[in-house]
Amino acid sequence: MLNRPRRRNQSGVQIPLTSLIDIVFLLLIYFLLTTNFLVEEGIKIKLPQAKAAAPQTEEVITVYVDPEGRAYIGTEEVSLAALFDRLKAIIGTSEDSLVVVRADRTVVLNKAVKVMDIAKAAGAGRLCLATEKDL
Repeated sequence: MLNRPRRRNQSGVQIPLTSLIDIVFLLLIYFLLTTNFLVEEGIKIKLPQAKAAAPQTEEVITVYVDPEGRAYIGTEEVSLAALFDRLKAIIGTSEDSLVVVRADRTVVLNKAVKVMDIAKAAGAGRLCLATEKDL
């Protein structure tokens, strides 16, 4: 008697999905943890609206002006007399620095213009008045 080897049922190659799923979840966790969550720092103000508003992607110095006309750098209130010195120290020798004035939409225009004038005198190369996109 001859012993013939039994033929195995030939099914396709099976890929172990467990390790693949583990890797996908690890990548997902990695990207969630390393993503920069954009958090606006500063005081709460309502920006004026404009139809042609564009997002700002450049490193900037931001000065906030609240509805009462007080100026802030970050969350620290700065008087208009001290604003010149603070901006001069932050700008330093940079000739092309951008200063963004984020003034509340209810603030008197004269207050926002005063802040922009102080920033220009402190050595700001460019000035920008922040708005939000009107939907």
